[in-house]
Amino acid sequence: MAQTEIAIAKSAVQEDARTYGLIFAVSFLVLLLIALCGQLLGWHWRSWLPGAEGVKSIFGGVKAGVYTFMSHLL
Repeated sequence: MAQTEIAIAKSAVQEDARTYGLIFAVSFLVLLLIALCGQLLGWHWRSWLPGAEGVKSIFGGVKAGVYTFMSHLL
């Protein structure tokens, strides 16, 4: 009985991790597209992404923006 509960718990944790990873990947791609468009057009896109204001690289800024976004979801 205890092994069944552990197996169910592990399955739920793996599903949650997969879901979190999928949300992160989709969010990263969307914000990366926004940042790339802003970069190409010469806009100040870092102020649009919360948490990305002080980051120098485009990938670091997008990553900071995604982590800030993800913290609001959970």
